[in-house]
Amino acid sequence: MLLAIDAGNTNTVFALIEGGKIVEQWRLSTDDQRTVEEYMVWISQLMALHNRSADQVTGTIIASVVPQIVWSLTKLCTTYFNSKPMIVGSPDVKLGIDVEVTNPQEVGADRLVNAVAADHLFGGPLVVVDFGTATTFDVVGKNGAYLGGLICPGINLSLSALHQAAAKLPRIAVSAPTATHITGKTTQEAMQFGVFWGYVGMIEGLVARLKKEHSQDMKILATGGLAAIFANRTEAIDQVSNELTLEGLRLIYERNC
Repeated sequence: MLLAIDAGNTNTVFALIEGGKIVEQWRLSTDDQRTVEEYMVWISQLMALHNRSADQVTGTIIASVVPQIVWSLTKLCTTYFNSKPMIVGSPDVKLGIDVEVTNPQEVGADRLVNAVAADHLFGGPLVVVDFGTATTFDVVGKNGAYLGGLICPGINLSLSALHQAAAKLPRIAVSAPTATHITGKTTQEAMQFGVFWGYVGMIEGLVARLKKEHSQDMKILATGGLAAIFANRTEAIDQVSNELTLEGLRLIYERNC
């Protein structure tokens, strides 16, 4: 059984994969002060609740965009799961796709993992739109190569900045407006409509520009926690795949085995 760890800026996902399928997954807030022992107490209790144990894990893989926690996660794997983890981005871990950018080491591990999974599942050319702490657009070519992309502020980050920088603007949650109009009649409506439809406009505009730049039609694949909310309100997104990163980690692990 494979333990796949996807460490993002906001949350870290731990998933157990068996027989090519995700059988369990748990989410924990990312904290670079968390100790190895804290990780193990947390995950061992969850595993026990699902009749799983550490000795069932035969391999581990980590993708992290937070360098400060890689050591702790690596120590977790070696000490408690008796496994030296594959770390996406290490020279000895092969992706199985070409990375055609100026400096491949600068590309976030999650973006590369998403590209691997998207190419395997759907084939290029395509664009992966990932709604995370940042909203990223990543281009996969017809031959499966990662061609680069765009990094934009995430929607929750934008809402938090509005609240913190403007004294009279409240903190609001992200949600798809139910109203048929887009002119807000209250401050909360104005914020909700502005951020939501502003992001829809950004998605549609950037997707159109990417298709024009690459002179071809491209499948647009969305992933991340807010993907479904936006996919239901724009025709720019063709499909949602919520487990894209974990699928990519599984593929990379198998290719390197």
